[in-house]
Amino acid sequence: MRVYVPATLPTVAGLLRVGEFLPPAARGYAVTPALREWYASGDIEELEYVAMTHAARQALRLLAADPAAPRRRVVLAAEISDGQVTGTAAGDDPAAVAITGPLLLRDVVSGHVDDVGAGPDVGAAVAALAAADAGDEDARFAVDEAEGHELLWYATQELAQLSGDGG
Repeated sequence: MRVYVPATLPTVAGLLRVGEFLPPAARGYAVTPALREWYASGDIEELEYVAMTHAARQALRLLAADPAAPRRRVVLAAEISDGQVTGTAAGDDPAAVAITGPLLLRDVVSGHVDDVGAGPDVGAAVAALAAADAGDEDARFAVDEAEGHELLWYATQELAQLSGDGG
């Protein structure tokens, strides 16, 4: 099953060094039955894009927890065995899945990372997260600005270049 796992550049560096990591809150995002029902008109590519977008939003929260991490959202796309994924949506997120056990480097098929130029918008979104969660419209706008940046695709062999110096 293709799962989109939120991360940070320091997390990627650790994954490359150790060969595995346990996703925060053991959470990933995938095309689940709940997502298919929620977005019934979407084809598989659209559904995967939605799952990746949800992972990118969660990557903002990981950045909030790590003030030293470069302000770039990271999503790792991985092929994880169905037995390692529980399709339980968290709260009202139809794409959320639980991942049992660590994510192995060999399972990662690509990385999706903000361009360096997105850093100021991503930083503003991270700072605005709590207020956005509380319903502040201006803060929600800041989060939307970051989400307006498309993540760039990287082959797995390119991830070392991104994480070596933090990008």
